[in-house]
Amino acid sequence: MNPVLENRYYYLDNFEMVLRWVRQRYDDLLSGAERDFILGFQTLPRASRALLVRMIMRKGTLFKSSKLRYDEIGDTPLAARPLVEQGWVDDTPALTLEQLFGLLTKTELAEAFGAELPGGHARKADLLRHLKETHSEALPFKAWCPSARECVYELRIMPICECLRLMFFGNLHQDWSEFVLADLGLYVYEKVEFPPSSRIFQSRGDIEGYLHLYDCRERFRAGTEAQLVLQDIPSQPHPNAWLEQRRAKLLFQLGQHYEKSRDWDRACALYTQSAYAGARSRRVRVLERSEQFEQALNLAQAALQQPESEAEKQQINRMMPRLLRKMGLACPPRSAAAPLTELTLTLPRPQVPMAVEELARHHLQEPQAPAYYVENTLVNSLFGLLCWDAIFAALPGAFFHPFQRAPADLHSADFYSRRQDIFGRRLAQLDSNAYRQTILQNYKDKAGIQSAFVAWGILNDEMLDHALACIPALHLKKWFERILLDIPAHRSGFPDLIQFWPEERRYRMIEVKGPGDRLQDNQLRWFDYCAAHDMPVAVCHVRWVEGAT
Repeated sequence: MNPVLENRYYYLDNFEMVLRWVRQRYDDLLSGAERDFILGFQTLPRASRALLVRMIMRKGTLFKSSKLRYDEIGDTPLAARPLVEQGWVDDTPALTLEQLFGLLTKTELAEAFGAELPGGHARKADLLRHLKETHSEALPFKAWCPSARECVYELRIMPICECLRLMFFGNLHQDWSEFVLADLGLYVYEKVEFPPSSRIFQSRGDIEGYLHLYDCRERFRAGTEAQLVLQDIPSQPHPNAWLEQRRAKLLFQLGQHYEKSRDWDRACALYTQSAYAGARSRRVRVLERSEQFEQALNLAQAALQQPESEAEKQQINRMMPRLLRKMGLACPPRSAAAPLTELTLTLPRPQVPMAVEELARHHLQEPQAPAYYVENTLVNSLFGLLCWDAIFAALPGAFFHPFQRAPADLHSADFYSRRQDIFGRRLAQLDSNAYRQTILQNYKDKAGIQSAFVAWGILNDEMLDHALACIPALHLKKWFERILLDIPAHRSGFPDLIQFWPEERRYRMIEVKGPGDRLQDNQLRWFDYCAAHDMPVAVCHVRWVEGAT
């Protein structure tokens, strides 16, 4: 039996570890309520602590007592009593009709409302609409369901628990399931040494700022009017660079919203306020669409003088001829695009649904020339295996909890510069055969450990052997150097397939395009880069045999 299953209170042990961790690292940032909760939690009977953690780790904050039955806890009402006395759980919450519908099945609703419900096989949503006009008041569960033999509990400390979860993980997209997956051995993380002082938040203002921006983002995603969200976003840049990036991204997303609505002034203002990647090129586009051609041209020329990225340079260059024409200026001749090696496959439509990439792979591969569908996974995996120690270097602020598949500053502008010496040593191995041993050793030693770069589900021994035998070290070095220039942008855009000729020690990468498909911008940038460094890449166009089914 798995040790986790043998320990019936494994979830409680994990939660208590989080409380110790947060208390050790964030005691100076805890609010009075959070500190009281941590201290008070330890005074409760184990069954009460276990019940509370079970509720915290489940979805929502309302639970029927019949859904809170656990063998190791025993009597649920008895275990809940201290939680009610603490005010952490309410055993008589007032429930709206919508909340009641979320708790009851259609059969239970029929028992509660009887003749008030229409006949037939109406859906719960239809029943809710039918009852809303006559049931607008929030009532205790017993008032809704007098014959029920159970009660409903409401968890009232979720904001505190969410804040503690944020302090532990440094984000709100990781949750308590991380512990279970790790305990079961489904997820394994690199063991990185970090001192008790290692933490992502340096002030209470950082924590509150994160929660505030998160709330703004979630409201916007849920459909709240953009202007209402915008008025709650801080107007000044956040002193914490990590939080400022989140604010800039939200402003960028709001700018996109107004741009789609053709509200050029608001879109332009938001793009101006946002330092998020791509905001400046979107601003040029908005100025152009609002026929402010002179301002658009001036901004575009400034961007070309000092582009923030290859992507921005590509986008601005695409707009420049139009802007110059609008201003009555001559357009300089375009530089010739790098020639593409192109293949065309004319195939019958498959009898069963099949991805066009897999269809092309199956057609192109030969016994002496295996082909694999890898897209972005292979090159990133080779990079991750060679540079494992650089990526997982225990620098201050990079790692602060044991469930990280990448350092917190992976997408920061100074990610590479902070680790330049370590990356330099690893990339230098590509000047000899040392890189092969490093990659193979890490492939063996780190197998299955979570990584933002290594795709363990795609890699296998055969593919790795072919890659190391057929891809020149110089090509690997050029790919890796480009990835390090802009990790968020350059980790994607690689061709779909790779084909090896092991006996000839050569390879080619192939981007597959079905009828009507075209190369995306990030793919074009990679193709240009590969062409500049004599790397074998091709575009394979798949066409269907006319009249074939």
